[in-house]
Amino acid sequence: MRLLDRYLLRELIVPLSYCLSGFLIFWLAFDLLAELGVYRERGMGAVEIARIYWYKSPELLVTILPIALLLAMLYALTNHGRHQELTAMRAAGIGLWRICAPYLATGLLLTFALFALNELWVPRSAERVNLLLSEPSATRTSGGQSRWYPNLTFRNSKDGRIWHIEEFNLDTFEMRNPHVSWQTPEGTRRSLIAGSAQRTDGTWVFHDVQEFIFLADRDFDPASTSSKVLRVPEFSESPEQIRSEIKIQGISRSKSASQPQLSIEEIADYLRLHPILSARSHALLYTQLHARLAWPWTCLVVILIAIPFGAASGRRNLFVGVASSISICFVFFILLRFGLALGTGGQLPPAVAAWLPNVLFGTTGIWLTSRVR
Repeated sequence: MRLLDRYLLRELIVPLSYCLSGFLIFWLAFDLLAELGVYRERGMGAVEIARIYWYKSPELLVTILPIALLLAMLYALTNHGRHQELTAMRAAGIGLWRICAPYLATGLLLTFALFALNELWVPRSAERVNLLLSEPSATRTSGGQSRWYPNLTFRNSKDGRIWHIEEFNLDTFEMRNPHVSWQTPEGTRRSLIAGSAQRTDGTWVFHDVQEFIFLADRDFDPASTSSKVLRVPEFSESPEQIRSEIKIQGISRSKSASQPQLSIEEIADYLRLHPILSARSHALLYTQLHARLAWPWTCLVVILIAIPFGAASGRRNLFVGVASSISICFVFFILLRFGLALGTGGQLPPAVAAWLPNVLFGTTGIWLTSRVR
């Protein structure tokens, strides 16, 4: 790495650190003031509240990183322009794209970092926050964890099985009063009713089981068998797939369905079990999928937007360039949310809804940069 690249990166990393820290502190203070009454009603202490915000921080970082990167880029570029450093570099024969190579590399690196955060930490962090908020104070104090999801219907369209579960434990994967029904390739319908079930060594084990077999010619007179313990290795449904079903059902009913909340792995698991989807589920899942893929690239897009405004800003038009760039990025984020809402509702193809803002504004940034003199 050349000395110039190291200098440009240092001048970018310092304001980026300040912007990230400032946004984090501001958000923590604002959210704490808004939710403090709720935390007190639930009997939470300082340690539990600190744990909530520790778990929330990855999701917040995903949201504020592109904005902080934009402001840091504008500060760095306009600071160079104010001291005529950009003019000196270009007078020495260094092109604008070569000057901005460290910025583009930083944007690409942060894109991959954002993708990793979205896939590895954000979904788990959201679940941990919900766990802390849903636990009663006595359970939190004793250190126990027990979340039961009631009245769950889980469909495995690929294998033709329907699960009706009275209660499903989101932490231990234990089931209470499960009822599984399916149809064999020969046309025989089978139904399994148990008092409980749990996942052991990759196999579902049912307890206090009663199984009914409905033959095609004896539909109203089924044969039945009973057993204390029954292992069913052919049931391929995993606890993670059932949890994904619960999460998708919750998102479908929520007002924030237009926000990317599912990981790519969760969406892929659901699509494997449901090769045929309704129009609403197709729009929701594929919009979520493309949004997960498109969102990390906003780091690169904001750099492409900031370069022409920051590089062209001198002493006279410094604030004009900053204000124009922030305004354009504000429109970008509004258009992004609006597109996701339209994609979720089925008014736009999912790929168009998620990727159009990136393509449109990224192309515009490249075009404006090529016109900088």
